[in-house]
Amino acid sequence: MSSERITRRKFMIQGRNAGLAYAGAAGLAALAQGQDMGQPPAARRERRKISPNDKIRIGLIGANGQGNWNLDQLLQQPDVEVVAVCEVWKDRRDATLAKCGGNAKGYNDFREVLAREDIDAVLIATPPHWHAIMAVAAAEAGKDFYCEKPMTLSVGESLAVVKAAKKNRCVTQVGTQIHATPNYRKIVNIVRSGVLGKICVARTFHVFNQGPEGIGNVADSDPPPGLDWDMWLGPGPKRGFNALLAKDSAHHPSFMAYSGGWTPGMAPHLVDLPFWALELGHPLCATSSGGRYLIRDCGDAYDFQEVLWQFPGFTMTWTTSLINSFAFDLQGGPGLHRRRGIYFQGVNGTIIADYDYLKIVEESGRMKGVKIDEVPKVVGDSPGHHREWLDCIRSRQQASCSVGYHYKIDVAINLAMMSLKLGRSVQFDPATETIPNDREAAKLLFPPYRDPWRMPAEYM
Repeated sequence: MSSERITRRKFMIQGRNAGLAYAGAAGLAALAQGQDMGQPPAARRERRKISPNDKIRIGLIGANGQGNWNLDQLLQQPDVEVVAVCEVWKDRRDATLAKCGGNAKGYNDFREVLAREDIDAVLIATPPHWHAIMAVAAAEAGKDFYCEKPMTLSVGESLAVVKAAKKNRCVTQVGTQIHATPNYRKIVNIVRSGVLGKICVARTFHVFNQGPEGIGNVADSDPPPGLDWDMWLGPGPKRGFNALLAKDSAHHPSFMAYSGGWTPGMAPHLVDLPFWALELGHPLCATSSGGRYLIRDCGDAYDFQEVLWQFPGFTMTWTTSLINSFAFDLQGGPGLHRRRGIYFQGVNGTIIADYDYLKIVEESGRMKGVKIDEVPKVVGDSPGHHREWLDCIRSRQQASCSVGYHYKIDVAINLAMMSLKLGRSVQFDPATETIPNDREAAKLLFPPYRDPWRMPAEYM
């Protein structure tokens, strides 16, 4: 193997056809004129100035379950006006528009939303395979954006989104809503206080038991009336309509090309806490093992995965399972349901936690006399995940889970997915944000987008 470092740019020049269609503000005009949609705009529009008395005008992109949950949060804010709803399934679009009280216009194509100069920001809640394309397009169109997790599905996409957001000075938030909860913030303060001593290991997991039947088996069929199935697929591989694939975010993870499975779907919530509390950078190495061992449904995703990330002087693990729901100290009540947790293992003690649970197990009196409620409060309370983003849109500060913070988590998860696909460890250089000396891994920096979607060369 050559010792040459394989960068994103070099790999593109070597012939990688890994593109992202430009779909920003100039996209519709270019499309109408028959121009190549892969070309970036000649100039970006200026962001609308929001006066203190103005409402923040938001477009929702993706109006299924998670999109509607986000919409409900926005509609509770007195200084927000949802003026656009983009959804490729007409029945869903119409139902969501009805919740907006007649104040929003419906769209099938997200590019039309981005082309509106009166829209300040967009909330992206589509299936995951669309996230990177829409986030980059939103940045190019001069929109602040909130993107549901997983932020992206590949390492190259992670780096592209953060670069686009930084270049276009976007105020962003990633949809890991647990980041705003009091319990997570309390744990961050405990960890950073040092009372646990040196922490060398963190363990995270998300498990439940679907049984061999998984999500079930439904044959592909013609798409229902009112659904633009080709637009739903977008940059993902072309395939027939499947009712389970199109159902909701609890079913997408069974289909790899459109979700990446349950690790990209749920790890952002759990590994967020170690990244945050320990102020981690990029991992040096990701190693993953797993596969489709038991489930035989109409999906194709793994039903078990184990991940190990190596950082300087620190190791973190992740486990996800669809075939067993045992959750160690966090088993909770009986029955089959989702269970998840986080362990911080320090020389003085261990934190056992989930979204709203916290327990400290001391190591042989090493925390004697420590008063947990008196640790310094270095991280304050949140006004709410959405409210924080909105306040930052006005102040032009970055939210606590901006893409500039979250992309390190996204890169780590995507390195793990790359390792699973390759069947071996993947090295990463945090200083250059590249995968060194590994052409096979470099081929997976971006997914194989379906025509006509391309990425502007500046983000490669």
